[in-house]
Amino acid sequence: MRGIPSLITDIRKKVFTEVARMAYSGDYTDMEDIPFKIVPGQSPLHRESVFLERAIAGERVRLAMGLSLQPVQTRTLLTEGMDQAAIAEQYYEPPLVNIIPYACHACPTKQYRVTELCQGCLASSCQRVCPKGAVKFVNGKSRIDQKLCIKCGKCAKSCPYNAITYLERPCQAACGMDAIGVDEYGKACIDYDRCVSCGQCLVSCPFGAIVDKSQIYQVIRSILEGNDVVAIVAPSFVGQFGKDVTVPKFLTAMQQLGFADVVEVAAGADICTIEEARDFMEKVPQEQRFMATSCCPSWRMMARRLFPAESGNISMTYTPMVYTARLVKRDRPDCKVVFVGPCAAKKLEAMQDDIRTDVDFVLTYEELMGIFEAKEIDFSKLPDSPDLDEGTRAGRGFAVAGGVAAAVEELIHKEHPGVEIKTQRADGLRDCRKLLLLAKAGKLDGYLLEGMACPGGCVAGAGTVVSADTAAKKLAQHMAQASGETAEASKYRDLADQLN
Repeated sequence: MRGIPSLITDIRKKVFTEVARMAYSGDYTDMEDIPFKIVPGQSPLHRESVFLERAIAGERVRLAMGLSLQPVQTRTLLTEGMDQAAIAEQYYEPPLVNIIPYACHACPTKQYRVTELCQGCLASSCQRVCPKGAVKFVNGKSRIDQKLCIKCGKCAKSCPYNAITYLERPCQAACGMDAIGVDEYGKACIDYDRCVSCGQCLVSCPFGAIVDKSQIYQVIRSILEGNDVVAIVAPSFVGQFGKDVTVPKFLTAMQQLGFADVVEVAAGADICTIEEARDFMEKVPQEQRFMATSCCPSWRMMARRLFPAESGNISMTYTPMVYTARLVKRDRPDCKVVFVGPCAAKKLEAMQDDIRTDVDFVLTYEELMGIFEAKEIDFSKLPDSPDLDEGTRAGRGFAVAGGVAAAVEELIHKEHPGVEIKTQRADGLRDCRKLLLLAKAGKLDGYLLEGMACPGGCVAGAGTVVSADTAAKKLAQHMAQASGETAEASKYRDLADQLN
């Protein structure tokens, strides 16, 4: 669904834009009016009631403010809890990813259904292959008794007209952790003991019922309060804000928003490469059977929850976000750092006790786009700023699946010519789980493993604006323009030890 404009993306943009405008005005009592701006008039746009649409919009606004959902059974004001949320230092109150219950469509889940394509043929192979007798003729067409069906799929495979389809909730299909279940009302619910906040359910729900929390308001207030706010941007930002938006124009736009500086997270990726290459050479196989990369927080959380015995084989190296933040605060110890990236899980990572002092805020590209809209930034009229030059080609390549392992492998080959490195990667949490199952079975001993929660890598993160293919093409161009090739050429190479 990413990269395809829809009513859902329009609503999300409106919410982020209105929250940003409210932050600039400084009056959060305007919050009660935002649902009426998003859903004007008397007629509903897409649901049975304009009041329901406004109620859902109100919950979206609360989550965009970093607040929790309001209980359905209790009458509360939209601004409930705003005194705590309307300060620049406010962190998210868990959970990060939320389902708005009355926005959920209660979709059918894991069912085989006969469509109108059924011809009622004489062969009736669907009935004959069913081991439970769940398929019967009703008014000359096959029908499936869901109480008897065991979802083996034999009927669908046997149908010569492909008239039987398998229905699965998009949110459940997208969740590689099987963390989404069904409540007593048939609505989707999240098992937070399994959820790793990758956000793939968020971008897969066709009804926009799943929403994560934001710090748009807090970032803007921090800038307006006079703080020295530095944005550190993930390499996948190129191409996210319009096909004609160049990096120099993006940097000028960030200055107009009030950011004191913009630093590319590829710089931290190079430091991460140096540390992971060192770890691999020192620890595999002397201390551990294999080593897995550390960059994706959802991949790490998945490993710790589902494969605790193997989680010790994940590198303890900090992520590019953390290294870049530490680079910035090394020179500007009193500044505030905002990570701008494609990832919902980075919001969770930034809340960790040992990282809170490094990363003050996290924004996704989609949220930043809302701020640009609120300030009515016209990129076509902006002058160019000096281009970014902090990261190498390999560091920028962290944003695409396979990029992390490739960067580490390249560096090891440069520093240790002749050393053979075996790598294996997986993107998408279901495939990541399969990868760790193989590692657990001892079939990947001596390997460097890369795991990324989002299919395609960070370019397909939940906070992106354009399609993964478009983002990958733009990233390839951005990588080609880097002045250095591998982490060996990083200007920050000698600082790696100081930043741990």
